[in-house]
Amino acid sequence: MKRPQLLLAFLACLVAGTALAQEIVVFAHRGMPRSDAVTLKRLYTGRIVSINQLAARPVNLVAGHPVREAFLAKMLAQDEREYTAYWLVRRYVGKGAPPAEFATVDELIAFVVSTPGAVGYAPASQLPAGSNIIFRP
Repeated sequence: MKRPQLLLAFLACLVAGTALAQEIVVFAHRGMPRSDAVTLKRLYTGRIVSINQLAARPVNLVAGHPVREAFLAKMLAQDEREYTAYWLVRRYVGKGAPPAEFATVDELIAFVVSTPGAVGYAPASQLPAGSNIIFRP
């Protein structure tokens, strides 16, 4: 009984470790300028809605995705619980809604590439050639 649980736990750690080992970069639709960590943190927490006066639309992967967890830890210094709680309060007091979410990295990439102003994050190895990388943590 415990052996299958241990195997599942090991596989989950392996997948999460792989996501953490990959270089996760922030990229945007073409034309969006390079940015910095402070600006991107403010964008992903809803405190600003533009980068260098260009409207920006941040997007996330779904809660629990290993790439999202790595991004939250590295860029926002938060875990999933803290980030979700932050947006719950922010929405309740009428200060906005969290970024749209996508189930897979491929869906997120397709949206960012085709949507003006879109900003997302993904493993650098999964981005198409010529992607507009605006920040490398």
